[in-house]
Amino acid sequence: MKLKISFPDERVKSPILSEIILKTGILVSIVSSHVDSTGGEIIIEVIDKNYETIKTEFESRGVSVKLLNTLICRNKEECVDCGACISVCPSKVFSFAEDWSLETDTQKCVRCGLCIDMCPHQALSIEGTDCE
Repeated sequence: MKLKISFPDERVKSPILSEIILKTGILVSIVSSHVDSTGGEIIIEVIDKNYETIKTEFESRGVSVKLLNTLICRNKEECVDCGACISVCPSKVFSFAEDWSLETDTQKCVRCGLCIDMCPHQALSIEGTDCE
């Protein structure tokens, strides 16, 4: 289960993730991270049964947590299967099927956004509403 952890600027310098791991003993995998002085966002992966514990611990420290069911969304009506996203994706989320249609494996996504910038038809989004 992947979670988006959003840090407000006043919490960026606190070792929140380390504190929670030490307190709960729950190990997490960091999928992606962007943190600077204005705030931050970390995508983590946890075992499903630990979701509520991790969520409660983060929220008690003033950090918001959102469950990420879909990391990248592709609007099939806009997508022309050009494959521009394939060349820039560091996680190999996109590939061509045998019939040359575009396939996606959204669970590999690390939300870097490179594919979104590359798509000539703006068919890709993060946390969009037109997911396949």
